[in-house]
Amino acid sequence: MIEAVVNQMRRQPLHSQDLLDPLRAMLAKTLAMIAPPGLEYAFFCNSGTEAVEGALKLARIFDPKKQTIVAATKGFHGKSYGSLSASAKAEFRRPFGPMLPNIEHVPFNNLDALRRMLATCKAVGEDVGAVILEPIQGEGGVNIPSDAYLPGVRALCDEFGALLILDEVQTGMGRTGAMFACDHWGVAPDIMCLAKAFGGGVMPSGAVVGTRAVFSRIFTNPFLHTTTFGGNPLACAATIATINVLIEERLPQRAAVMGERMLAGLRRAVRGHEDVVVDVRGKGLLMALEFADDQTGFEIGKLMLDRGVLVSGTLVNARVIRIEPPLTIEETQADYVCEALAQSLRALQPKVQVG
Repeated sequence: MIEAVVNQMRRQPLHSQDLLDPLRAMLAKTLAMIAPPGLEYAFFCNSGTEAVEGALKLARIFDPKKQTIVAATKGFHGKSYGSLSASAKAEFRRPFGPMLPNIEHVPFNNLDALRRMLATCKAVGEDVGAVILEPIQGEGGVNIPSDAYLPGVRALCDEFGALLILDEVQTGMGRTGAMFACDHWGVAPDIMCLAKAFGGGVMPSGAVVGTRAVFSRIFTNPFLHTTTFGGNPLACAATIATINVLIEERLPQRAAVMGERMLAGLRRAVRGHEDVVVDVRGKGLLMALEFADDQTGFEIGKLMLDRGVLVSGTLVNARVIRIEPPLTIEETQADYVCEALAQSLRALQPKVQVG
């Protein structure tokens, strides 16, 4: 991937939006080939937040009579105004005043709550135009839905005439053991957001992918949503190389196998520490440890870093730390992560009882 970017840099590092770039067309065609059924068009950007902003704008223009957007509690979609409005943590929202209007939230993994919201909005004349969700909530703590949830959401969106937007910024590109997390449940959204691993860890790169029906609303005036650096030649070269490597090296399939190995190892490591570790969960190489309180998670993160293992906190649920290794992690490295967790739990200082 680095080689692809370096070679492209020698030819043309950035581009003019007034000229057609064959790499961008090639990436769009490639993405349409691997995306869930029906997702044929792409708009390229630089980050997950930008992808979500584009998705929200496409949803709003799709049907001007349906302006309400429903998101999920514990969801996270970014920190620009639109994406922050769809996110669900009060600490990030309150300092910036009123969010975008007509954005509602319902509990994640609760079809009854979603149905009630859709019906209520319809009853008062504020029909829902789109539902935006992460297939698996990342910053919310790697919250994995029931197998009935996403198919149920798809069915409700169809029933009420709402678009389904899936934010796969964290879950896409093989992370969960499939190219896209929605593939696990056989659900195709109307709009999908991609970023993070989309650039292979080499270049910032993101995309909004959607159906022809969704994108047709801006066919007559593509200047309604533009970007200066989105889809630049360096990002396109990195992303095309990323997709090539994912497919050639079967990394999504590898993530599924290694995820099972690591999840089993992590669960062995926490035995005897059930008073500290509430849950170990994951899908593919998106895994999480949930602790009894925030402070324990911070301490375990530091103890594991002392042992050469970098884990990730969560922006919405501080009791959870994520373990998200590269899809190329070796078996010995995976086993070492589990051993480092066991050592860290043994090294955890017992809490001092006061009183």
